[in-house]
Amino acid sequence: MHDWNGGAASPGGALGHAFDLCDETLRDGLQSPSVTNPSLDEKRELLTLMGELGLGAASIGLPGAGPGFLDEVVALARHAEASHMAMSITCAARTLVADMEKIATASQRSGRALTAYTFIGSSPMRQWIEAWDLPFLVRSARDAIAFAVREGLAVAFVTEDTTRSSPRDLETLFTAAMGAGASRIVLCDTVGHATPDGAIALVAWTAALIARVSPTTKIDWHGHDDRGLAIANSLAALGAGAHRIHGCGLGIGERVGNASLDVLLGNVALRGWASYDASLVARYIASVEKACRVSRPRGYPTFESLRDV
Repeated sequence: MHDWNGGAASPGGALGHAFDLCDETLRDGLQSPSVTNPSLDEKRELLTLMGELGLGAASIGLPGAGPGFLDEVVALARHAEASHMAMSITCAARTLVADMEKIATASQRSGRALTAYTFIGSSPMRQWIEAWDLPFLVRSARDAIAFAVREGLAVAFVTEDTTRSSPRDLETLFTAAMGAGASRIVLCDTVGHATPDGAIALVAWTAALIARVSPTTKIDWHGHDDRGLAIANSLAALGAGAHRIHGCGLGIGERVGNASLDVLLGNVALRGWASYDASLVARYIASVEKACRVSRPRGYPTFESLRDV
């Protein structure tokens, strides 16, 4: 058959750089008001499936949100360690030393190395809402990242609403974060504003900055689906050079949701960039449905034929 997609998008095509996928179901996905918070056993089951799928990373929560959240993160990290999971285990944190302390505590209590994904809003809208200015953002990022690095944590620096932030502000923030020890820069389409062209432009601009400042730093893409473009944007970001793409099972998350991790798996496989066990993906989808008390809509893409598996 003739394939108009062509190039690296065709089956068997090489992407040209290493990448992995990060599952945010147990953190960002559970921020949806339409899902049920799973039990700890259900979360362990989901985490196990994420590992079996061969995902590169999974977020297990925000331990700085309170004692119960810290205890649950420790339990999930212990499960990952006891199961010898190869994937990176990550935790969310505000750019606060107090939040970083909780991740360091969780790592020490569980015996599992954890990566801190520390976030702060960067767009003019976020700065206006919070009454923040750029010097405050820089100080917050530097203090939190430097503390985490001293505690032996790997750090990813996350700018909320990156896709509506100015290059001037992003250059200042990213440079400060890399200087403080962040090993990953996370580009967030927090309100689903981006188009594929925008995702490509932002990833390319960030890659050029990293090449000048800290060439070993990796790029993550985190997208939401407000315009129905989360999968298209994720694939565009990946093609433009992103090293890690985030998603949630069944696309759950705030408002209309995040990029669907399972649909992303299917599209990455169809492009020939990676391969995944379809039966495991079907089990994963069923487990997300059961644990989060959500159902696939009729006509759900890619794995609809596996609905009854």
